[in-house]
Amino acid sequence: MTQIDSSTADETGTEHRMLRLTVNGDPAALVVTPYESLNSVLRDRLNLTGTKRGCDTGGCGTCTVQVDGQAIYSCMYPALRAEGRSVRTVEGLGRDGEHHPLQTALVEGGGVQCGYCTPGVLMASCALYAENPDTDADDLAEELAGNLCRCTGYVKLIEALAGAGEQMRRDGHV
Repeated sequence: MTQIDSSTADETGTEHRMLRLTVNGDPAALVVTPYESLNSVLRDRLNLTGTKRGCDTGGCGTCTVQVDGQAIYSCMYPALRAEGRSVRTVEGLGRDGEHHPLQTALVEGGGVQCGYCTPGVLMASCALYAENPDTDADDLAEELAGNLCRCTGYVKLIEALAGAGEQMRRDGHV
């Protein structure tokens, strides 16, 4: 990787800039163009393919990740906006080889079918619980309205996540 301190242009005139960020707790530095989305950088450049690519217009939520703890649609988020920030993807959700309680709940509660929406749903739900530990099923349903799921019908998905929230509160995880 070539280190670029500010910006340069290649032979086609495309500008390139150095992006430094933290992804799932690990520092990363790479050269990007001003038009690359965070989704493209995560998937295509850092090989973090748990973050899905769906509509590329911010309409489906499959690309949801967290930037400094806030759930965002990575397809609409310019990669350079993540400069100096902390990004968390579904790959960074669990710890020490253990699944996050929300991941376990979705699997055990029947909230996963095809799985395409699952990473975005998990990241949005996790951010919501971090912001409001008293999140309930109604809050989840409202928050997840931006995450399309064509398989589950949302009932088992919401039930599983709400149950996990209750358990996380009892265990002191939120």
